[in-house]
Amino acid sequence: MLLIRCPYCEEERPELEFRHAGEAHVVRSSDMAEISDEAFEQFFFIRSNPKGIVFERWRHLHGCARFFNAARDTVSDRFLATYKAGEPKPDVSKFAADAGPAAYANVPPAELNDREGGAKQ
Repeated sequence: MLLIRCPYCEEERPELEFRHAGEAHVVRSSDMAEISDEAFEQFFFIRSNPKGIVFERWRHLHGCARFFNAARDTVSDRFLATYKAGEPKPDVSKFAADAGPAAYANVPPAELNDREGGAKQ
């Protein structure tokens, strides 16, 4: 069983207490009524699914019930860092270096810390 650290409760708890809530740091258009149908579809339905480090939203459903963000390695399913909603993405480049080049062959180094353009959620 995975243990996930809630940054609000400051405890590691079993994964059964948490719910995945999608990709983190997705930027909403400031004028949704004026965007094209293709851009609307892209925002609501299309998400990246890379091999390597991803930034996700999680909710501590059976604890404090708060949303937080996490950096997770999809290759090993290991949580690299968790951080409060609204905080900037942590520097996870050191984890990519530790895993070796094969695990992240398709992830450019600049993208490891800035997949979604660096916007906060």
